[in-house]
Amino acid sequence: MDLELSGKRAAVTGASKGIGRAIALALAREGCELVLLARDAAALARVAEEIAGAGGRPAQTIPADLSRHEELERAAGGIGALDILVNNAGAIPAGNLLEVGNDAWRAAWNLKVFGTIGLSRLLYPALKASGGVIVNIIGAAGERMNPDYIAGSTGNAALMAFTRSLGIGAARDGIRVMGINPGPVSTERNETLLRARATKELGDAGRWREFQATMPFGRAATVEEIASAAAFLASPRSAYTSGTILTINGAPP
Repeated sequence: MDLELSGKRAAVTGASKGIGRAIALALAREGCELVLLARDAAALARVAEEIAGAGGRPAQTIPADLSRHEELERAAGGIGALDILVNNAGAIPAGNLLEVGNDAWRAAWNLKVFGTIGLSRLLYPALKASGGVIVNIIGAAGERMNPDYIAGSTGNAALMAFTRSLGIGAARDGIRVMGINPGPVSTERNETLLRARATKELGDAGRWREFQATMPFGRAATVEEIASAAAFLASPRSAYTSGTILTINGAPP
């Protein structure tokens, strides 16, 4: 299926690895011109090289710490015209209320929650001009609350509310806004979370794979499965979809 994305300009945050990298590659295969954002300049350059090596349009890279507002402003100023914004950056630590300290909680939210909100605000005029799209990669913990991932569950729930609220108002400006709530995905971050859980529940971080055996279909999702959904939602093939959140979790909660 042609997603009719050729020639669109898309910015992807957290594009240096994992889901963000997979989304960037998926959009590049559809003919998008990419702007890649993340902290790690060298990793961004490698993704840009992958895109070029696969015959994609040359990608722009903007190394930036999106947890800092001045860096958000600098990054937004370097993007210019835009059709698609994918807010994916963010890593919130596991732990219950007493295990996640104030500094860790604030640092995580500054990137994922306030980074998503801040960049959406800064790029809103460009997206209004193009009749563009915002896709927020959030997380299923926002709908299935987990006291041992309390900062993540709370932050994800906030971003779900932001996505739905913005989707209502943005329609007046011709902008579509959607979210994706991935469940477990095969990434380095997922392994880190499972290792922490295995340490806590089983007393051995090395037994983290045992938790995957109980997942739907006996596995976590792949980054490509999340990326394919993001590309479709961002495309004109899904032009009447907005203000909604797609859960990709293998099975109903």
